[in-house]
Amino acid sequence: MLKGLTVWYLLHKTFKVEQGHRVLIHAAAGGIGLLACQWARALGAHVIGTVGSKAKADLALANGCDHVILYNEENFVERVKQISRGELCDVVYDGVGKTTFPGSLSCLRPRGLFVSFGNASGPVPPFPLAELNNHGSLFATRPKLNDYVGTRKELLEGADTLFAAVINGKLHVPINHAYALKDAAKAHIDLESRATTGAAILRP
Repeated sequence: MLKGLTVWYLLHKTFKVEQGHRVLIHAAAGGIGLLACQWARALGAHVIGTVGSKAKADLALANGCDHVILYNEENFVERVKQISRGELCDVVYDGVGKTTFPGSLSCLRPRGLFVSFGNASGPVPPFPLAELNNHGSLFATRPKLNDYVGTRKELLEGADTLFAAVINGKLHVPINHAYALKDAAKAHIDLESRATTGAAILRP
């Protein structure tokens, strides 16, 4: 529910993804990433994802990505330029943070939106606002879920839209890892080492 609502507000509220938009989604094979790629594709967007391994690339491609970039082997900025034929992206969804932030700005078209919603590699460091100007009058935001479901009306809107997407088949929620409650420490280690894909759950 938390991941689904996060993807809902990112794609419907922070930036309203529509037919023809080009979006870049970092960590495309993660729990948020897989849902975001599926939903963005269902909304008509051209979806580019970054991942850390070939296995994750295959998973991202199977879940809505049109193109996948292996960031450990390729310069993702250069690949985005190639894929987009220099037109770049309307929005970048960046849940990685510190390591991807500089390149994310370079992947945006003039007046594009940089959405920093997570810190997997550490928080984005302070930077001069002039950087947004230097990259083409960009916009940047650091949203969180609570500010998009602050009222019951907003919460119900998000939940209704999310469940409708699941029911009508636009969104499949993959649970790729299940741990016994006694193995919670291992689950945390796997998450921190980026060994997981999709959702991971604890079974009591």
